[in-house]
Amino acid sequence: MNTFKKVGLTALGTSLIATSAFAGAVTVTGSAGITLGNESNQDKGNSFSMTDQVVFAGSGELDNGMNISLSLQLDGNIMDDRSVTIATPDMGTLVFAGHGGSSAMSAVDDVMPTAYGESWDVLGSTAQTTAGRASKEGAIGGYATDNNFFYTAPEMVEGLAVKASYTPSGTSRPDGSVSFNLEYTGVEGLTVGYAEDDNGLAGTSKLENDTAYIKYAFGSFTVGMQESQQEQSGATTSDDEFSAMGITYQVSDDLTVGYTSSERDFGDKAQDQEATNLSISYTTGGVTIAAAMVEMNNVGGSTLADDDTDGFAIDVSFAF
Repeated sequence: MNTFKKVGLTALGTSLIATSAFAGAVTVTGSAGITLGNESNQDKGNSFSMTDQVVFAGSGELDNGMNISLSLQLDGNIMDDRSVTIATPDMGTLVFAGHGGSSAMSAVDDVMPTAYGESWDVLGSTAQTTAGRASKEGAIGGYATDNNFFYTAPEMVEGLAVKASYTPSGTSRPDGSVSFNLEYTGVEGLTVGYAEDDNGLAGTSKLENDTAYIKYAFGSFTVGMQESQQEQSGATTSDDEFSAMGITYQVSDDLTVGYTSSERDFGDKAQDQEATNLSISYTTGGVTIAAAMVEMNNVGGSTLADDDTDGFAIDVSFAF
């Protein structure tokens, strides 16, 4: 995104940051888009929708070398994602997300190559518009809530990135949970990763998740595979498995085509949810045109034919 406004400022340190002044800057970026979507076995009404967001970001460097930044996202008519980032020269980066943060695992729940969207995330769910219909399920991810911490460690081994997150306990979470992600990119074109998380609950409500993935880029192609599993303590009804694969081909600097598929195996359902996505994207300047054709069978593990669906999405977005 191109910055369309930048304002220099000088802020005085508070009593918590000694009394010295530090220089900072505020930037404003944004994006807008129009999407046309359609899918079978449900009445979506108006198939057009709009996306829009404006992000206000302020940052400044303190006398001790720390860099503090604030991000506030205005999405539609509400204040949405917001976070404070503390970056230190030698001790890594800590993000406190008041809203919109992710756990170390949910950040990599499905990282398969695609030109536009995950196989399971382009279409909506028939349950959203038709009572009694199945809800689609996504990848096996992590469990982040508001007011969580996300830490990125400094590089200790060349090519190895270490990330961790902490989600505090709450009224519906008797235990806090720690998630971590290890990712290695020390070989040209190769990315290998592993992550773990849990939902912070106790007894048979406790779920423990993990995922492993590999991607390799060669020439104009990028291919990948990912496997995830969810285990329930003391029971098996929520023991799920998720697998995905993807491939993209970069036709030119501006044009990319891709194919990705996924399957979710439910511990308490007879059928596996299967999804495929054929996608394409074209970017020129600040404009991106992207489209996907998606098919989903046995949505949510349902055996009903009406819960099979297919459709398409076309998105035109503008960054400024």
